[in-house]
Amino acid sequence: MNVNTEVVIVGAGPYGLSIAAHLHHGGVPLRIFGKPMQTWREHMPKGMLLKSDGFASSLSEPTGEFTIGKYCAQHGIEYDDLKIPVNLDTFIDYGIAFQRAYVPDLDTRTVTHIAGSKGAYRITLEDGEQFIARQVIVAAGITHFPHVPEEFAHLPKGLLSHSADYSDTSAMAGKRVAVIGAGASAIDLAVLLHEAGAQVQVVARRKALRFLDPPSPKGRSLYQRLRNPSSGLGPGMKSRFYCDAPGLFRLLPDNTRLRLVDSSLGPAPAYPMRLRMEGKVPADLGVSAIKAEARDGKVLLRYTLKDGMPKELLTDHVATATGYRVDVRRLGFLDESICGQIKTIRNSPRLSANFESSVPGLFFVGIAAAYSFGPLMRFAFGADFAARRIGKHLRSTVRKTVPRPIVAVAR
Repeated sequence: MNVNTEVVIVGAGPYGLSIAAHLHHGGVPLRIFGKPMQTWREHMPKGMLLKSDGFASSLSEPTGEFTIGKYCAQHGIEYDDLKIPVNLDTFIDYGIAFQRAYVPDLDTRTVTHIAGSKGAYRITLEDGEQFIARQVIVAAGITHFPHVPEEFAHLPKGLLSHSADYSDTSAMAGKRVAVIGAGASAIDLAVLLHEAGAQVQVVARRKALRFLDPPSPKGRSLYQRLRNPSSGLGPGMKSRFYCDAPGLFRLLPDNTRLRLVDSSLGPAPAYPMRLRMEGKVPADLGVSAIKAEARDGKVLLRYTLKDGMPKELLTDHVATATGYRVDVRRLGFLDESICGQIKTIRNSPRLSANFESSVPGLFFVGIAAAYSFGPLMRFAFGADFAARRIGKHLRSTVRKTVPRPIVAVAR
């Protein structure tokens, strides 16, 4: 069977684009598929603010020169490495500019099926085109893995959504919406729904809301910097370890890795959201025994408040902002025969030091790599480590063409 290309990348978000930029520069033949920044454009609510600091929100290319800070400076956009949260629209526009500059050959068609085995993966595209690739890198992001708690999963589709279903909140104007959750996605969605004209009630098991602290006008003291060193995931020794040593994190025992990924870096809302929420969006926190019942085109929620009192809430719609859980079986484009061969840890692929799964030539990055390389993989900041590690590995193992020079490009 003739091989048509060495590498296929599935997904064109921060990880896919960054890996493509490094492989292009290294002369590795590849094809990359997906709409640029699709998750961010179609599955994040407009008006959202990134939780990562500005300096930690750049995509990765070999020179490290095309940062979001430089992009903002070129386009007159207010920016600061630490003090100004990055707006979603700015991040999307920057990502698309990165794609045009470093991955101009992006194919926006969707990969619908991947079958085969080592050295001969048959790729099928949405229009029926098929070809063979030696290596496949899955950079599909989070959109395959929304988690809806079982208390709500039985509700009819028209009464239930997940935060990943929103890019435009205006459709909920005038409706009563219960937002389930108290993390960043929940609070962002609740505030943006409220500002779009919905009547919003937050309901969460978490006992209190924890917003990120605003940056100090004077900066952090020397003592603070030594005790809690800065990192792309925020200040703290653990966060610094996650950023500086994802390869070492991979060597920790399974139980330790699982515990750290599940418990670290909870999704706290950005500090400006506190002012936009307080006094405007009510929240029932510390609730328990939640039950949901569809009733005459609405949803009746029953739960117990933290003081032990029962409460009933009748709402037009329930929006769950309850995160994501990786399960390789939910990647519908992967053939069942491939999924059955992937060794997993809690349904996530077990990965080698080079992000390769137990199926030779099949790689996973982003959130699917978190249980191997740590919390860093849940953030765009992790794209640099993944791109450099995979780029170095594939440059040494696949047939190369002439490396593509990096030149100044009008952006």
